[in-house]
Amino acid sequence: LDLSCRRRPGEGPEGAYYVVTDRWQTFTDVVVDKETLDTLAGYCAEFLVHGVEAEGKRCGILEDLVEMLGRESPIPVTYAGGARGMEDLERVKVLGKGKVDLTIGTALDCFGGDTSYDEVVLWHKKENPEV
Repeated sequence: LDLSCRRRPGEGPEGAYYVVTDRWQTFTDVVVDKETLDTLAGYCAEFLVHGVEAEGKRCGILEDLVEMLGRESPIPVTYAGGARGMEDLERVKVLGKGKVDLTIGTALDCFGGDTSYDEVVLWHKKENPEV
């Protein structure tokens, strides 16, 4: 299940993340939290959570969101948004307590970024030898 989320304008860094729709412009009343994740987990096998505030910007991951996903998601979860490179793979591993995966898009060299796709693949193989 793909969940795109962001904070409401003016709520600041302590604000909740809400599911957004319509090219990330329309806020719903659905808060991305333990209760929501528990409910939605009954309808899917995995979450893909987009941190809209950082998506495609290579500005760094939304650390509080990754941490919450690692703590609260009852099923596998992949976070997308703001990844700059290899250091963010390690950061997500720590913040998500090994339960959150990370997508890297625009930061990859094959998309014009500085991060080597081959280096990411090697990191993944090292971290997941059973795959």
